[in-house]
Amino acid sequence: MSLLGVPGTAPGSAQAGHESHQFRESRFHQGNTTISGIAIILPKTARTGEATPLMEDEILLKLRNIAFSLTGVLLFGTLGYIAVEGWGWFDSLYMTVITLGTIGYGEVHPLTTGGRTFTIVLCFFGLGVVAYAFSALTAFIVEGQLSHVLRRNKMKNRIRALRDHYIVCGAGFTGSAIIEELAKTGRSFVVLEKDPEKAEALRAAGHLALQGDAMHEESLEAAGIRTARGLFSVLDNDRDNVFVTLTARETNPNLKIVSEVHEQRVRTKLLRSGADEVVNSERIGGLRLASVMLRPATVGFLDTMLRDEKSSYRFEEVEVPAGSPLIGKTLEAIPPGGEYPLVVSIKDPQSGAYANNPPRDTELRAGDILVALGSVDQTGRLHQAAKD
Repeated sequence: MSLLGVPGTAPGSAQAGHESHQFRESRFHQGNTTISGIAIILPKTARTGEATPLMEDEILLKLRNIAFSLTGVLLFGTLGYIAVEGWGWFDSLYMTVITLGTIGYGEVHPLTTGGRTFTIVLCFFGLGVVAYAFSALTAFIVEGQLSHVLRRNKMKNRIRALRDHYIVCGAGFTGSAIIEELAKTGRSFVVLEKDPEKAEALRAAGHLALQGDAMHEESLEAAGIRTARGLFSVLDNDRDNVFVTLTARETNPNLKIVSEVHEQRVRTKLLRSGADEVVNSERIGGLRLASVMLRPATVGFLDTMLRDEKSSYRFEEVEVPAGSPLIGKTLEAIPPGGEYPLVVSIKDPQSGAYANNPPRDTELRAGDILVALGSVDQTGRLHQAAKD
């Protein structure tokens, strides 16, 4: 058992060899950190063993090296002809270009013995640089690496422009279901997935997906965590989910965090780490199976209201923000059946209690969350009425 209460693995087991980090009792030193009173040790080789293609940073570094090499050769040749032959800068640059390009034009001006010697030196060193540069660029284009970098930069620009979006950490079974629901409901979101093939498949499907480890703060920063509305931590390992939750909460204290838990006894640890909600998907699945057997009509109705794209009616949440014109008014101000949906429940912002089937004379307060049933247009008008 680790310090966090997360079940450990026996030394030498397959799982122990697979996991990328471990929690230990420690003080803040040698790369360790303490968040919310919980001591953890950061992984020293977090990226070790990841079978990834040529990374974007490496490509950009090679492109920069090529540009610097070509610029350096041109500068060397230009300055050399200026120094040796006393030509002007344009004639010197032109002579350098036609020499390196092996165009075969004649000399710009008659060369002295020193100039011809310099040309030989320039050919030996310069042509090697030019040949390397063009072969590397050709490889980038043929292998698609250059277009990959351009697509990635375009995607990063789109992510930087996002506000109030969601981050999904992990594209496993649970993460895939979350992605599907977010896409169906038109929410903006970014996926962080460690597996390069899964990340590429998500990008091919039109989603914003970054290949990266959600346990690294730089990956969360790349996903726009500071401007995000919420984060789903749905990794396969409870300790990984605790680590992501700790990092996300420290980076953005106002972020809503929903985490998956596999071992029910880890639930309290995730809540202490900063998760707002913790869901045991296996337990929820069991309850769902029981409900389908015992209350099939009710389950079918809720599924239609929550997930069926063809349904004209849906459940929706509408918050009454501070300064809303609805504050102090009763439900009579938003009569159902016409412009507005039916408010079936109101969640109290302080206690979290629900007032189901509230009477029409219920007075609305700042922070109230209205659970409404109606068409997309009706719920849209209620959202607008709460903001205006």
